[in-house]
This record gives sequence, structure tokens and C-alpha cells, in this order.
Amino acid sequence: MTRIVDFFAAEPVRVSAVLRLPLIALIAVLVWIWEVDHWLPGLYAAVLGGYAVAAVIWLLAVLRGPLPRWADWASTGVDVLLIVVLCVVSGGATAALLPVFFLLPISVAFQDRPLLTAIIGTVTAGAYLAVWIVYSKRDDRIGLPDMVYTHFGFLLWLAVATTALCLVLSLRAARVRALLEVRRQLVAEAMAADERHNREVAENLHDGPLQTLLAARMEVDLLRDSRPDPALDTVYDALQDTAAMLRSTVTELHPQVLAQLGLAPAIRELLRQFESRGDYAVTADLQDVGKPASQALLHRAARELLTNIHKHARATNVGVTLRHSGDRIVLTVSDDGAGFDPAVIETRLQEGHIGLGSLLARFEAMGGAIRIDSAPGRGTVVTVTSAPE
Repeated sequence: MTRIVDFFAAEPVRVSAVLRLPLIALIAVLVWIWEVDHWLPGLYAAVLGGYAVAAVIWLLAVLRGPLPRWADWASTGVDVLLIVVLCVVSGGATAALLPVFFLLPISVAFQDRPLLTAIIGTVTAGAYLAVWIVYSKRDDRIGLPDMVYTHFGFLLWLAVATTALCLVLSLRAARVRALLEVRRQLVAEAMAADERHNREVAENLHDGPLQTLLAARMEVDLLRDSRPDPALDTVYDALQDTAAMLRSTVTELHPQVLAQLGLAPAIRELLRQFESRGDYAVTADLQDVGKPASQALLHRAARELLTNIHKHARATNVGVTLRHSGDRIVLTVSDDGAGFDPAVIETRLQEGHIGLGSLLARFEAMGGAIRIDSAPGRGTVVTVTSAPE
């Protein structure tokens, strides 16, 4: 269900590409049911068959990746042209195909482009009238019924209505985009403030308590050399462990590898630390993505996901990939552990467990996304996609 919602939430050109195929099938069924006489049956079949093949090819192209901005109106323009051609060459089939003209303006009404919607709607109304004129000229028995002008008026009204609908939708979409941009800026400023605070805390810990602790450890070490005592050994070990934990805290607050070398080396260092915690078989495919603007958030996501695997997954095999995908960066973390129901994330967030839920909210606010594919007993695959760089 989530994938279906994501698909229909994508560009309108994708939706129209899917809906075009059943429309072509309906055209074929209408003509077959009405048993009309074709003026040019061979040409009609060739045009309809070519239209179907082109629609399938276009759908595959749309599903493979992003398309230029002109693709939406160009595909609808081709629809209008081919429907006109089918009507002209079909003769008696014209009456069966005319309702299709009422569907074409609607196909562009959700593209947030009022001017384009108005142009397509007006052209469709004109094409409808032109088809009837050609039909009446070729068959004197039919003439030009008064109902044609009524239908022409309805098509013009439909053009105005769909244009108004598109205008309302575009204005609402603009307001939503503005609110999302404000939200993105607020989250970015909050994250920047968080990073500055973490860096200051890390520097203070490194330059203050950690140095004092290391100095105390050195003094204890000197005492151990001059006066061996089991109690001093215990104190020395405690200082050693505390210094190691403090270094780990400093690194977590402000990872130097991330700041100096970039995202891929920093994730590689996370994986090295992760492997030292247990018996894991780790497979890593990390593309060098440099130092993207979203590297701090992606690094945090990798650390949180690996921590969750260590704490909860009971996994033995872990895979991590990092790569460019267009103008975005995609991080994928998978494991063969116990898995879980992604629906529990919201419940755990309400209970105060904000780790993964916080990441979901931040990526969404920044224009990125996190997709969780998991179920109890079959492992987990988490795909993290950054905002456009």
C-alpha cells in the first residue's frame, strides 16, 4: 500500500502514463461494441496499435527515472493529436470516440500549470469541433447536428473549470512548498545549532576533563613504577577505561573523520567500531561521495541504524551501501536479524524512544526520506535518501 501511495504522490506524468493504457483499451472496446463502419479500417487499426505500443514504451520510460518538465504537456498533446486522427480515419466510429475528448482536459488539471491546462482544454474543444466538421463534410447524411455546438460549449466550460481547479491546486501547492521551505530552514538551523553545541562540548571535554584524566593516569602510572600496589593497578585500569569512554563520547559528539575526510571514511570508521562489538559479517560498498551538505544527518542515520542492529536485531550479516543517485545520496543498511513491524515506530516515539522516529522526522523535514522494509523474522532493509544536493 505504501508503494502505491508513493507512486501516485509522484509526478502527474506518471499517473497519466498509467491511466493512458486503460483509455486506449476502452477506445478499442467502444468501437468493437458499436460495430461501426470504418472509412479506413487498416489505417485505424495501425494508428490505434501504434498508439498502444507508444503508450507502453512511454510508461516504461516514465517508470525508469525523472523526465524533463515538458514531458507532461507533450504527452497530453500527443493524446489530443492521436484521438483526432482516430476520429478522422474511423468514419462511423467517430460517435464512439467523442466522449474521449471530455477526458483529455482533466488529465492535465493536476499538473499545477493553469496556462497549460487552459491551452489543452481549448485545443481539445477546437479539435472536437474540427472532427465533426470533417465528419459532416465526408458524410452528407449526417451534417452538423446542433448537439455538436452544445458539446463544444460543454468542452469550453470544462476547459475553464479544469483551469480554475488547476489554479486553486497550484496556489495551494505553492503555499505548501513555502511552509515546507520554512520548516526545512528551521530544522536546518536547529541541526546547525545542535552541531555547534556538540562541537563545543566535544572540544571542552577533550581540552578539559579528558586531559586532566590522562594526566592523572600518567601520575598513577609513575606511582605504579616506583611503588607497585594492586590498588594502584585497579585505579589505573579504571582511569584507562574512563578515558576510553570519554574519547568515544568526544568522537560521537564531533567525529573528526567526518569533518576532515568526508562521509564514506566516517561510515567506514563506524563499521570498524561496529565489528568490534560482536561477531558480525559486514559487507560494505561505499562510494566516495565527498562531503555533502547532508553528511552530518546521514552519518547520524548510519550510527543510529548500526546501534539498533547491535541492540535489537540479533543479526549475523550486515550490509551497508553508500552511493550517488542523481542529485541525492542514498544510504542502505540491511541485516538478517529478527526484523520488526515498522508500525511500532510511531508507538515507540510516543513512549519517548525518539532515535529512529527523530531521524524520520528530520529527513522528511529536510526533503529526504527513510524507507523501512521489515517484518518479524525476515530481517530489515532501511534506505535513507538525502535531500537534493
